[in-house]
Amino acid sequence: MMTLRQVEVIRAVMITGTIGGAAKLLNVSAPGISRLVKYTERSLGIRFFQRQNGRYFPTSEAENIFEQINGVYKKVDDLTEIISKIGRGGLSELRIGSVPSISQIMVPRAIERIRRRYPDLRIDINILKIEEAIDYLLLGKGDCVAMSYRLDHSGLDFMPLASGELFCIVPQGHELAGRKQVSAAEMIRYPLIGIDPTDPYGRIMAEIFARNQLAYDITIRARFGTTVCALVKAGLGIAVIDQFTVAHGGYPGVELLRIAEPTRFDTYIAVKRGAPLSLHIEHFIECLRSEMRAIEPSRKSPAAAAPRRRKN
Repeated sequence: MMTLRQVEVIRAVMITGTIGGAAKLLNVSAPGISRLVKYTERSLGIRFFQRQNGRYFPTSEAENIFEQINGVYKKVDDLTEIISKIGRGGLSELRIGSVPSISQIMVPRAIERIRRRYPDLRIDINILKIEEAIDYLLLGKGDCVAMSYRLDHSGLDFMPLASGELFCIVPQGHELAGRKQVSAAEMIRYPLIGIDPTDPYGRIMAEIFARNQLAYDITIRARFGTTVCALVKAGLGIAVIDQFTVAHGGYPGVELLRIAEPTRFDTYIAVKRGAPLSLHIEHFIECLRSEMRAIEPSRKSPAAAAPRRRKN
């Protein structure tokens, strides 16, 4: 029975043809190589090499053994290559879903960090409505979904991401521009652009006015935050938007005002209950959570829209 070390040494001598060459190849001393070759031949009762003019040539009895040794090394090389690919993400795919608000700025920043660690990882990103997340996960279309709302579903598990809050956005040059804070009563004096009140963010916006018994009118309704920002930038009104959509200066041309009333909300990662999470998914969740928590309301003000240096 040969150990892997004996196989390695015998192969090194076979390749280089000398004890010194094998020692250099394996970065060990020549006497150690010589002793191990002799010990292996003696213990197995097989002569591996003939020595001629200072060089080592395989004996006829050992030819079949050398073929097997080369086969072993070929399999080891294949294994090493596969391990290397796995380490770089080359044999895997990360399938993630996200609601629009988190997908615009936060998800790309998390993906950039993922790509640095797993440069060969294949990534599939889907922008989903909250109601689409259930089928996406339960039917195995994706691995996780970044959510702005926690559903009550027996087939899904929810892990916290970060807390956020809503801001009032106004176009540059607007009479509210430059202010640090605005109240709900002040906002209803201007044309409002909004997200459907049945949307989680829209529901929070509606509660701002409902708590204060304020009548409001959404003159333009849009599904996605980026569309809302574009309409505000065009001077068509003001809006209430979540901080993740406009984080890190993600939408220039609008100004952020803190809302006097409380607007805090929580975000989550949803996964299929009982489904194992790969290292790639776990790392993505970690990166996304880190990016989003870096601008949590308790830590940052509207200035969180400014870029900041990140750690891996």
